[in-house]
Amino acid sequence: MNLFTEIRDTVIESLNRMTAAGDLPEGLDLANVAVEPPRDAAHGDMATNAAMVLAKPAGKKPRDIADALAGHLRADDRIASAEVAGPGFLNLRLSDGVWQGVVARVLAEGADFGRAGLGQGRRVNVEYVSANPTGPLHVGHTRGAVFGDALASLLDYAGWEVTREYYINDGGAQVDVLARSVYLRYLEAHGREVEFPDGTYPGAYLKDVGAALKAAVGDAYLDQPEEVWLEKVRDFATDAMMELIRDDLAALGVMMDRFFSEKSLYGTDRIEAAIDALRARGLIYKGVLEPPKGKKPEDWEPREQTLFKSTEHGDDVDRPIMKSDGSWTYFAPDIAYHYDKVERGYDLLIDVFGADHGGYVKRMKAAVSALSDGKVPLDIKLTQLVKLWKNGEPFKMSKRAGTFVTLRDVVDQVGPGVTRFHMLTRKNDAPLDFDFARVLEQSKDNPVFYVQYANARAHSVLRKAGEAQIAADDATLRAADLGGLTHEAELAVMKKLAEWPRLVEIAARTNEPHRIAFYLYELASEFHALWNRGNDDAALRFLQEGDPATSQGKMALVRAVAVVISAGLGILGVEPAEEMR
Repeated sequence: MNLFTEIRDTVIESLNRMTAAGDLPEGLDLANVAVEPPRDAAHGDMATNAAMVLAKPAGKKPRDIADALAGHLRADDRIASAEVAGPGFLNLRLSDGVWQGVVARVLAEGADFGRAGLGQGRRVNVEYVSANPTGPLHVGHTRGAVFGDALASLLDYAGWEVTREYYINDGGAQVDVLARSVYLRYLEAHGREVEFPDGTYPGAYLKDVGAALKAAVGDAYLDQPEEVWLEKVRDFATDAMMELIRDDLAALGVMMDRFFSEKSLYGTDRIEAAIDALRARGLIYKGVLEPPKGKKPEDWEPREQTLFKSTEHGDDVDRPIMKSDGSWTYFAPDIAYHYDKVERGYDLLIDVFGADHGGYVKRMKAAVSALSDGKVPLDIKLTQLVKLWKNGEPFKMSKRAGTFVTLRDVVDQVGPGVTRFHMLTRKNDAPLDFDFARVLEQSKDNPVFYVQYANARAHSVLRKAGEAQIAADDATLRAADLGGLTHEAELAVMKKLAEWPRLVEIAARTNEPHRIAFYLYELASEFHALWNRGNDDAALRFLQEGDPATSQGKMALVRAVAVVISAGLGILGVEPAEEMR
């Protein structure tokens, strides 16, 4: 149920009647007619731009169309008033019964209130985290993990069939470095003195891996040349790191549907097949690229390479996919990986990358566009950096990781729910400050606390109703008389509840789960405001002594707030708090 869509349908029906009556010409395109909340709530509950967008094609003045449309809309008993403003905007106020009906629908539909059919069962692949398997996840990965997981949940809620996927970067040189680093820890486990050369991974997290390798192979690799142990240690170390990463993700509440290994693309002709698919489309050629713009690197020299004609699909320059020595560039396996996703039959692909991958967006979109003949869109979301603070000072690096703050450092400090919610209090491409003191602060300035406190307050009211022997079960509240919910503070809460389905659709359409966190804060604000009004006005208190019928009507509103907050927190992956101590 999207009330804004329902009122828009009424506007469209009125415009069609105006056309049938000869007040509007035939054939007008009504696609851009919208019904939205007004910029200023004082102007009304909803506003439509119908007269403004139809005036020119209809050859009429906007106010003339708006005046006529207002007359049609006033005949609808849901619309209390329809007033023309400015050059032709039409502001609408709805009857109290409409808003009371929203509460009834929330209670009738429960957790399904707000679920959208936007996806229509189509398939979407959301790839996120995809960190190199060379160490524990750091705080930057944390933001990408939270964003990607919340986006996947949002799309599922909006009717998509979602696959959560992790791309294991285990095919490059970095895993060889990992193997050499683990080998040094293996030697250390045997009592040898070791030094970590520049470029290796000295973090203490590899001590356990080195010890585990010793337990598995004994002294078999001691004093052996690299060609004897490198491949086996690489596989052993990668498996150990992925187990660590899975544990880190689980601590954050993130569970992947699929892990895809880059290594599986090599030696199987899968990269060749993807490049051949591009070649069949006339997009692979031998050529020499222009030097980079700006200062030319000292080691740059013109040389013939195998190139992907990515400029034909929106890129700035064509991209190398094979080096002059015949080896693949790092871009080639990524093309093959996305070709695999296209071949799996997804209708939409979404990649969540760190901010340092901004230069990768156009080439990857070009590849998917080419491989799918433009039929499968790819949306790439970049997550900006997170700055950590504690006691007014930058939070220092993790001793265990050696060079960075880990996901576990954050989760152990504040818990998974707080971590997830706060990571979504800014749009993904905006920098984020994460202050360990502020995210645990019990105040309105802390959105995590403020939303959870609203939910806990709602459940507290329902418990107190039971103590007062007033029935407050869902069946009773669904049958409650809501006609007494007419105060402006109660209406403000109901109007905010009515925005939930529309908000879900907008957030899912734009792939922006942070909108859910923003909405929950606004809903909590309206609910807390109503609660506080009850401190001064006894008639607004949820439990009316000696009047169970009125109490149940008010508790129906309370229950509706809890239902929507729980649904929103569920999308964000945050456990709703029913009590706060």
